[in-house]
Amino acid sequence: MARSVAVFVCQKCGVIAPRWQGKCDGCHEWNTLQEEKPTVGPKHVLTASLFSRPRPNQRAASYGPVVFEKLHGAHEPVPRLLSGLSEVDRVTGGGFVPGSVVLIGGDPGIGKSTLLLQVCASLARTQKSIVYISGEEALPQIRLRAGRLSLADQPVALATETHVEAIIGSLQEDPPAFVVIDSIQTMWTNTLDQAPGTVSQLRGSTQALVSFAKSHNVTLILVGHVTKDGQLAGPRVLEHMVDVVLSFEGDSARHFRILRTVKNRFGPTEEIGVFEMTSSGLSEVANPSALFLAGRDLFAPGTAVFAGLEGSRTLLFEIQALVAPSGLAMPRRAVVGWDSNRLAMILAVLEKHGRMKWGTYDIYLNVAGGLKITEPAADLAVIAALLSSISSVPVSPHTVYFGEVGLSGTVRPVGQVGARLREAHKLGFASAVIPDGPRSVSDGEEESMILKKVSHVRDVIKTIRPAHRTDNRA
Repeated sequence: MARSVAVFVCQKCGVIAPRWQGKCDGCHEWNTLQEEKPTVGPKHVLTASLFSRPRPNQRAASYGPVVFEKLHGAHEPVPRLLSGLSEVDRVTGGGFVPGSVVLIGGDPGIGKSTLLLQVCASLARTQKSIVYISGEEALPQIRLRAGRLSLADQPVALATETHVEAIIGSLQEDPPAFVVIDSIQTMWTNTLDQAPGTVSQLRGSTQALVSFAKSHNVTLILVGHVTKDGQLAGPRVLEHMVDVVLSFEGDSARHFRILRTVKNRFGPTEEIGVFEMTSSGLSEVANPSALFLAGRDLFAPGTAVFAGLEGSRTLLFEIQALVAPSGLAMPRRAVVGWDSNRLAMILAVLEKHGRMKWGTYDIYLNVAGGLKITEPAADLAVIAALLSSISSVPVSPHTVYFGEVGLSGTVRPVGQVGARLREAHKLGFASAVIPDGPRSVSDGEEESMILKKVSHVRDVIKTIRPAHRTDNRA
């Protein structure tokens, strides 16, 4: 009989160590290694396979030869399950692929269960069997939410169960078309001795559920918890095991939510779907740009509108900046919705090439609406907002900004210029400050908007403060 070998598994990243140590070598976190003792036997085959490697002769005796096929084999296009929610279908690349596994994560209370219950109710109108399994809520709680959403009459099968073998045994008799597991952190399998929520249980439960979904052509949705920094809880291997990873973002204090594609084997990534949280559930937002710009003060100094890209969608965001004199030895730099390191770079560029001093000012930067922007094309809009705030001169409310700024102060061209201008023109913007360089702008777009072309940050300073000295000394 094989002897059980104790290993130590990091409960945050899943790295396996042969002995205990205070700091994990994978994620560099302290006191996250816990001892796990896999047992080899008929009841624990899965655990044994995770920590032991069969000898070559055993592998050949247990498995048959691999059948190889040609790369150019013919195949039929995979039909997709349309959810009935256009924003969800956009994010998934045109609908759910049968047999795929989708992992969706988000902060507590953001609306993951509400969204998935609405998706299940919409699919139940066209599909034969839709199953919603909860490991966190009781049936009366789910029914209460369904009643609030006016979905109580939809033929969705509900269950509360956390035992993976019991779930698979019940589903494989008559495999449904669509299954939701809420959440994967509550699931456990009797092939492992660890408690639910541990790395081994997460990995083993997910492996069993994924295997069932692939073998029975069932679309499986797994709800995952997130850590305090917004990352999916558990080992990163979970993201590799599934086909699609979605992130449900937003501030629980605000009324809109963003569904973002992080990984998609069947479509593009970085697509987003926009929803608005109402008393009757999540409603789709047909024009997100108008929602994000609603209520802005048109003539307030320190604001600028950025035409950005989120996946294949063009959105307009309001960048807000507040520059105030500081009495601190080290002025404050507070950034919400943007990269604080990039703000430091922009300030250094303005100080070096624009002869502006920022060392005696507190700077606060915010993306209105709680959105997070990672696109470097927002540099011009950030500079416009900063210059407008420090000079107390509002920018034109009918002008949009986009362009990347390099360390030399040059403004670099960005992609999808035509799409950005079309979205801005549709919402009533008459002019745009854009990089001077190669771009894809048609003649109609050149005529529909007034384009101010800039090649250096000094040109941007002139457009914001034509009568103000650039050395920042009155």
